[in-house]
Amino acid sequence: MATGFTMPAPDFDLSPITGWTREHWLAFADQQLFAVRPYFSPRKALVRLGGRPSSSGVLSDGMEGFARTFLLAAFRVAGEGGGDPHGHLPPYRDGLLEGTRIGGPEAWLPITDRSQPMVEAASIVLGLQLTKPWLWDTLTGDEQAQVAAWLQGSSRSVCVDNNWVLFQVMIAEFLAGAGFEHNADQIEHGLDRLEDWYVGGGWYRDGDNHGTGDFFDYYCGWAMHLYPILWAEFAADRHPEADARLDTCRTRLAAFLEDHATFFGSNGAPVFQGRSLIYRYAAVAPLFMGEAICATSLNPGQTRRMASGAAKYFLDGGAYHRGLPTLGWLGAFEPMTQEYSGPASPYWTSKAFVGLLLPADHPVWTAVEEPSPVEAADILKYAEGPNYLLHSTAADGIARLLNHGSDKYYSPGPDDPLYRRLAYSSHTTPLFTDDPVDNHFAVLDGAGAPSRRARIHRLNAGRGQAASWHAPVWNDADHPSESRWRVATATTAAGGYELRVHVVEGQAGSGLTVRDGGYALAGVHPAEARTGVISAGGLHAGIWPLHGYTGGGIFHAEGVSPLEKHAACGYVEGRLSGTRRCFASLVYLGGEPPALVPAGVVPFADFEIHDDGRRVRACVTVVSGQVLEVSFAF
Repeated sequence: MATGFTMPAPDFDLSPITGWTREHWLAFADQQLFAVRPYFSPRKALVRLGGRPSSSGVLSDGMEGFARTFLLAAFRVAGEGGGDPHGHLPPYRDGLLEGTRIGGPEAWLPITDRSQPMVEAASIVLGLQLTKPWLWDTLTGDEQAQVAAWLQGSSRSVCVDNNWVLFQVMIAEFLAGAGFEHNADQIEHGLDRLEDWYVGGGWYRDGDNHGTGDFFDYYCGWAMHLYPILWAEFAADRHPEADARLDTCRTRLAAFLEDHATFFGSNGAPVFQGRSLIYRYAAVAPLFMGEAICATSLNPGQTRRMASGAAKYFLDGGAYHRGLPTLGWLGAFEPMTQEYSGPASPYWTSKAFVGLLLPADHPVWTAVEEPSPVEAADILKYAEGPNYLLHSTAADGIARLLNHGSDKYYSPGPDDPLYRRLAYSSHTTPLFTDDPVDNHFAVLDGAGAPSRRARIHRLNAGRGQAASWHAPVWNDADHPSESRWRVATATTAAGGYELRVHVVEGQAGSGLTVRDGGYALAGVHPAEARTGVISAGGLHAGIWPLHGYTGGGIFHAEGVSPLEKHAACGYVEGRLSGTRRCFASLVYLGGEPPALVPAGVVPFADFEIHDDGRRVRACVTVVSGQVLEVSFAF
């Protein structure tokens, strides 16, 4: 793969798993900064990479390229105590002054209500704070005032009511520390809003979303945890409550990392779930922050193994082409991007380099790498905040997220593959199709159109289980509150197997069916299918009917996976009848094929289900010995 990078030789004595050390992180930063130099505008205020523009336009995209790579340079230089042997900072000093010069040929767009420059200004002030002795302090008073005048546009602006409030916190705090007029109310408001969105267990939801749905994703780590901690560090001398807030941050981050540490597979990849996944290994930022503020139960060698593993996964896997990050996961894959994604958006991976602020003699850099929690033992963990069931298997290193709480349901439209699937993993991705099959339960109407998983409502379930219900809809005109249907789903897992039980309530008409899909696999060639198990890329997946289903098949598609051209998933189907009907399936994803009996047909030996109209209990015994049981009221 033509990454365009030259990296140090691996050190398998210090890092027996990844081979990466602090020198690799420094080199990775340097190589990326070298790669963007040819794309600076003549006066250095913009980094113009070309390609599909974002919804904010090409001028904003050029500023985004400047801001996000400046943050990378800032972590690189600050991490070395001001050492800048490759001269990374000077172009950013020049560009800063040119971009904030009103009427200049490369002047940045002003910061206005809900505008992208507000987002990028937060990266710029963070970079200025980190490099203060070597950049900001070298500016004249008039030059500082010029930069401040541009930043003060944030003081007069309204932001999006989600993680964006933290951008205004950071901008206002920098202005305050630099002695310029600022909006102190924005600091208090942003930090207070963060409290409104805390749901417990270290988890934040990303805004209120008008009360129509919740979505949890990696913004919880790389935004909702990262910025308040940095704010508390920067504001310690000016805000008497900064220390208390930092203590709160420390407690919450420690709780969050108990879950977050299970999101990384042994291949290095984070679980593929949520928006802005083109930011890739930015997901490791909270791992380093846990080390920085003593808020982690991970050993330093585990933290580095997970962080380096993630960065290496994307570097080796093709995320960079001729030194520049692609808009995708490994290679380019535009369907997984959002309208706000521009050519330089992936440089929010710069947040991962917050680890360089930890000095070279910190244990995170000197400890010998150790296996991650996912590699050390099988895990089944309930995350109450987002209502996730987290399951991983040490033998194959696959991390899985069984989703009963994240829907991003605040506007009409097809099911978002990044939020509304039943399950996600570190080794697979959802398929980007209008009519989802993989990891999706649907009621099919008379024309075969699948229902959508609308807003997810939580249900109580037993230990090691998770459950939820939704009111399915079929089109944008339908509203969940008016749906005559209710679908409840409960899951549990063990050894790579998942037991799924669905209860469908509603007056079934003639010809209606339901469908449940398994994990999708992708490969260079079409997946092999034998006895209901599909195999591709060293992975194996299957789904088997346990109750209510009468048939099934395999769905094939091309060009709908971020991983490879060909994709496939298994599914099961059954008929609806009456006003309440139960369906159960056994789902598998693993690095080894499941053991099948009898005669290579199914992987389970015994199954039973009971539904008294109020509570459902189901139990399956897998051939390999696991007993999976769910019990929930609906």
